[in-house]
Amino acid sequence: MKKPKVYIASAYTVGDCAINVRVQIDAVEELMNLGYIPFAPLYSHFQHMVHPRSYESWLEYDFAWIDSCDCLLRLPGESSGADREDAEAKRLGLPVFYSIDELDNHYKNKSNV
Repeated sequence: MKKPKVYIASAYTVGDCAINVRVQIDAVEELMNLGYIPFAPLYSHFQHMVHPRSYESWLEYDFAWIDSCDCLLRLPGESSGADREDAEAKRLGLPVFYSIDELDNHYKNKSNV
């Protein structure tokens, strides 16, 4: 069975960036343990520390990755960027989930994982 690729959308600039990155890293670990292939765009935090880019260039990068994923997981938290990623996934016809449990129940019921 194909393992679904999950794009993780969450807060980055609102609040503490380091804590926000940690939230995504923890989500990656949980998703991997459940058998998914997660993509955490906040890993780019480390790229940005060395080679900063504009907000819009990072969103362009993120949208390209959304297009190659099977679904999007929108974690809680205020974020205009994550809201735009959520909207992009919906525009592409991808399922959007608002918790790991919701995502896992959807795919377990389909027997894809």
